[in-house]
Amino acid sequence: MTRRTWRTVLTILMYSGVVVFLVPYFRGKIMTSSGIWFMIIGVAMAVVCGLMRCYLTEGDCGRISDIGRDW
Repeated sequence: MTRRTWRTVLTILMYSGVVVFLVPYFRGKIMTSSGIWFMIIGVAMAVVCGLMRCYLTEGDCGRISDIGRDW
């Protein structure tokens, strides 16, 4: 798969993680055990897919070099 395809797939998965996170809010069951699990899974999915998208397709998410800094 090309970089563009990976970027699209990871973007869709990242935003679907946000939707999974928001499901308990829409259903009105935030403090139930299933609501908490939905929130944990949604946040984990959004963060992992976002970081993978950043590192695999952007190429500028690595450590910032110290070369050329005045401070």
